[in-house]
Amino acid sequence: MYTKIIKIDENNIDKNLIGEAVRIIKNGGLVAFPTETVYGLGANGLDEEAVKKIFIAKGRPQDNPLILHVYSTDQVEDLVEEIPPVAKLCMDKFWPGPLTIILKKSPKVPDIISAGLDTVAIRMPENKIALEIIRLSNTPIAAPSANTSGKPSPTSARHVIEDLMGRIDMIVDGGDTGIGLESTVLDLSTDIPMILRPGGVTKEDLSKTIPNISIDSSIIKEDEKLIPKSPGQKYRHYAPKAEMFVFSGQVDSIVEAIIVNTEKYTKEGKRVGIICTDETKDFYKEGVIISMGSRKNKETIARNLFNTLRTFDHLDVDIILAEGVDLSNLGIAIMNRMMKAASGKIIKV
Repeated sequence: MYTKIIKIDENNIDKNLIGEAVRIIKNGGLVAFPTETVYGLGANGLDEEAVKKIFIAKGRPQDNPLILHVYSTDQVEDLVEEIPPVAKLCMDKFWPGPLTIILKKSPKVPDIISAGLDTVAIRMPENKIALEIIRLSNTPIAAPSANTSGKPSPTSARHVIEDLMGRIDMIVDGGDTGIGLESTVLDLSTDIPMILRPGGVTKEDLSKTIPNISIDSSIIKEDEKLIPKSPGQKYRHYAPKAEMFVFSGQVDSIVEAIIVNTEKYTKEGKRVGIICTDETKDFYKEGVIISMGSRKNKETIARNLFNTLRTFDHLDVDIILAEGVDLSNLGIAIMNRMMKAASGKIIKV
């Protein structure tokens, strides 16, 4: 398949270029486009045959539900049984933005979107290119991350090109994404509001609107028996080619443990990659060292995480040793992605 690549400036959108992307969506094709979180792989969310192409292109398991992206709250009404007051509050407060809301679905939503469940996940992205594609397509767009299933999510067009060139119709290059982690997923389909996947909208943010909010225990603990209600709940996600270990605890203990393990693996003839922070990078004397930014700025760490994992793929390391972060605010989203990338191999020190 020929994949066309176009560049669009979010702040000066070329109507002719974006029109090409819209025509592909309307004709049942696949378009990768930027959002404020990661790049999404979009298809007409109400066209079952088009949605099937997403699963084929990504190699995605069909029991992993998809998120429908909308450009207005009016679009949501046709997709759900009802919009409860708490959902309306969250939409008013956090949309457009990196919050996905799960509600009871209407018959209009194909089962392939919800993986056969009676719920549907919906969000309104903040990125102007994404919103314009959805608006002009005049349909909700199903758009999981635009990567090969299981690999680190794409935060730039070049990542999409690496994974999906020749498998989809178009890639819209809108520059690097801002947040770098997928959206927060909030389940409002039951009486107890629950975060199923952490992201740019934190529990601390949500608790100001929903005081009784809870958080799914599988976010920081692997559960292979889990029936996924949200993307990112099951399967090895965000994984680099190399085996990865995440170290959690006090920073000085983490550094010491990584130094010891780096020496051990290096003696075994293995090429070691170290994911660290600005505050600790100078302590490491061996290995391939990449800092994701300052511990004082988790937004920068989140933005750099997936790109760092992909960089190590190109550097052909055998083992990745990663510094964990504390779980406050955005830290739980960062650690959730690290845990998935490491297949649950977290070492507490």
